[in-house]
Amino acid sequence: MWEQFVIEGNHKLHGEVTVSGNKNAALKMLPACLLTEEPVVLHNVPDIADVRVTFDLLRNLGAEVEFLGDHRVRVHASDISTFALDRELSQKTRASIVFAGPMLARFGQLELPPPGGDVIGRRRLDTHVLALRKLGATIDFNDTFQMQADGLRGADILLDEASVTATENTVMAATLAQGTTIIRNAASEPHVQNLCHMLNGMGAQISGIGTNCLTVEGVEWLRGGEFRVEADYLEVVSFIGAAVVTGGEIRIREADPHYLDMAALVFHKLGVTWDVDGNDILVPRGQPLVIERDLGNQIPEIKAQPWPAFPSDLMSIALTVATQSAGAVLFHEWMYNSRFFFTDKLSSMGARIFLCDPHRAVVHGPTVLHSVPNISSPDIRAGMSLLLAALCARGTTTIRNIGQIDRGYERVEEKLRGLGAQIWRETFEDNPTG
Repeated sequence: MWEQFVIEGNHKLHGEVTVSGNKNAALKMLPACLLTEEPVVLHNVPDIADVRVTFDLLRNLGAEVEFLGDHRVRVHASDISTFALDRELSQKTRASIVFAGPMLARFGQLELPPPGGDVIGRRRLDTHVLALRKLGATIDFNDTFQMQADGLRGADILLDEASVTATENTVMAATLAQGTTIIRNAASEPHVQNLCHMLNGMGAQISGIGTNCLTVEGVEWLRGGEFRVEADYLEVVSFIGAAVVTGGEIRIREADPHYLDMAALVFHKLGVTWDVDGNDILVPRGQPLVIERDLGNQIPEIKAQPWPAFPSDLMSIALTVATQSAGAVLFHEWMYNSRFFFTDKLSSMGARIFLCDPHRAVVHGPTVLHSVPNISSPDIRAGMSLLLAALCARGTTTIRNIGQIDRGYERVEEKLRGLGAQIWRETFEDNPTG
């Protein structure tokens, strides 16, 4: 069975939408439930493919996973039945790597196959291994990571890169380690903060949350509780982009806008603005969409950098918005060498994009985009970016390989239809041809 989206473009979006919980937070908060023998209830858990794989990984270990309705999930890992993650499941998601921290902390061992994930370039695991070894774990690799720990001990750890998942793995492992752990050059993204606040709610002692230096005082045990997955700021910005490129006007409810300050600065360079109303975002119609030049009339540069700078995951969305803004802008993605390899598909729709090298692209706008018969995406964010392009294009576009989009966006076509988009999901039993 395979599925595709069919999008009739050139319809302005209008109305209200509520985005789902943060995918990247949920994928770490779920394995964190392994740190306690008591039940944990998570609210606002997105019903997406990667989260469902994480449920299966937890069940495979022997944990109980129960749906309570209304995006609430109860996880109870009073004990587990195996110390080996399923290979096929592990290779479906990059987040399988963050099972290492909680499993080593509470059970002292894990057999971890190499994780999967998006095809956006090399994503090294060295930072995880170095940090966990510093805490006292023994890690060997021969087709599978063999991890052992006879009691973790606190340490002063300088991460060799500000890796989000390595920070999360390390902080989870450190919660039950003996003594004090200091994590320097730590990532501070919203999902890292969400995880740390959850751990503190379970009885952990983590300070410095939201900064690049975390201090963890190890405790003997953690309790259960109820915690909320915050709004997915990447989905919030994706819907802002969808409204802007279609010339629409929407309200995004429960958007947790306190995480959007840098996104607001960067999108302002593209002529995009929005208003904050309590916990909602209001995107007005009639945006100017003119590129704001740098001092000296220079072409501006939008560069992905670690939080609180502009995140890599929003580069694809911003690039598609730039195709509808008047002027030229340079995008610099230094983190992943395949992030921009979807731009040829935008070019086939009429966008004027010069790919300087795997890390830099210049966009000249605005251009009227036109539909194409069949396009597909190599990763989640590129898929959503192509969907934005199809929404504003003239004619009908078909997007295949939408399983990539489903990995990060819950029922996105239903949410868009609620805003007036003309989009349908088609399901077929046979393999696609052509």
